[in-house]
Amino acid sequence: MALRIVSCPEDAPPFEVDAVAAEEDTWLVLSADPVATEPEEGLEEILAAARQAQPEPPGSVVVLEGRPLRLLAVVHDLSREPTWREEWVASALAAILAECEARGIRSLALPPLGARHGSLAPPRFEELLAEALRAAPPLRLERLWLVVPPGPQGPKPPDTSRTASR
Repeated sequence: MALRIVSCPEDAPPFEVDAVAAEEDTWLVLSADPVATEPEEGLEEILAAARQAQPEPPGSVVVLEGRPLRLLAVVHDLSREPTWREEWVASALAAILAECEARGIRSLALPPLGARHGSLAPPRFEELLAEALRAAPPLRLERLWLVVPPGPQGPKPPDTSRTASR
């Protein structure tokens, strides 16, 4: 069976997804809730956790359980300029596909990583995605929603006709 790739804006989902990928940074700041809430822990616990905190490696994926599953693609290091690297995007794409296979994910929403908070051009993202799909053709993933900005400027699905078939 071939992998079906659909490009649609965020406000027009083409199907329900099992997992959603998102662009993230090494300290998981980009996905942090912007609304401050009262902490459940005491000050000592918060300070101890802060002292022990370690950054996530660039190019990795942090998995947050739930429905849909959240796959945070660590493609930014906010202490660097520029904050993103093409090789981190490529590594995160490979890690996302591996997580989908390992967890039996059949449908995934994937924005163009490195484009929202970085300056990765959509055509280059398409190339990186096609390379990742060729390197590890998905066996379980059936539908990939490429989440694009509204309008004609968003990326097109990559040509994976040689590798997306199972």
